[in-house]
Amino acid sequence: MSQHCEVKARFFPPPERLRHYFTTFYLAEWTVPDDGVIVDHLLPEWANLRFYSGSSPDAVTITGSALTGSAFAATGPSSGAIRFSVGSARMWGVGLLPLGWAKYVATPASDLANVAVDGFAHTAFAPFRELARTIFGAKPDVEAELARMTAFFAAWPDQPVADAKRIGAIHAALINPETQSVKELVEQSGASQRTLERICARSFGFPPKLLLRRQRFMRSLSQYMVDPSLKWIGAMDRLYHDQAQFVRDFRQFMGMSPREYAALDKPILGAVMRARNQLAGSAAQTLDSPKGPRGLA
Repeated sequence: MSQHCEVKARFFPPPERLRHYFTTFYLAEWTVPDDGVIVDHLLPEWANLRFYSGSSPDAVTITGSALTGSAFAATGPSSGAIRFSVGSARMWGVGLLPLGWAKYVATPASDLANVAVDGFAHTAFAPFRELARTIFGAKPDVEAELARMTAFFAAWPDQPVADAKRIGAIHAALINPETQSVKELVEQSGASQRTLERICARSFGFPPKLLLRRQRFMRSLSQYMVDPSLKWIGAMDRLYHDQAQFVRDFRQFMGMSPREYAALDKPILGAVMRARNQLAGSAAQTLDSPKGPRGLA
């Protein structure tokens, strides 16, 4: 398989009144030479809707959930790598923040955590099928495609989201790099531990303790992806007690060691994360605030 391709990535802010529901709207385009196929890994992230023109991906999550050849790939929140293979394609993506999941998806996030599905087939994503069918026109037109996506979500019924304030408070506390424990998450969010656990399962996909560990890990991995010259020791978050603890987390979240991952080609994700960091102000969705990435504010 070829592991070289040309990649272009662009990131767009959702409409102002909808910004706290999404990470970004984003467009990635890549061309693989000689009609080849590349292999890469998505990192732990929030839920995403991805619409493809050209090649469609084959993907497997860390739990073994598999998706083959759908032009509408939907993923729940993830705590592990998603391995995928794909040929040349254009892809529009929508990243759903926890509040966005609560607004747009009726199924609890914990039921679809670490799951990759065909959005045309899974009932949880049925409301987005119209967008999947209509986003691409007869020929590539970025402005027209973005306008269709924006109009689709702008037309969504403007109904209040249950627990919206608490979801936002939990999210803000979660991304605070000083938050080290579930107790601190409870204190900062103003929610009881029982309420915290309920809301995290419904809108975030995972228990609070795992979410905190994922944040710590993603702060480290994102630093490395943006600047590999740091090496792992330089990118490792200060809340890690030692390198052995980081390696244990790496194996759990990525299914491989840091050395094994460093040796892999990252033909799409490396370019997309560097562009995201430069244009949106954060390299990964999990680092975005409850109002989306700061660079697109």
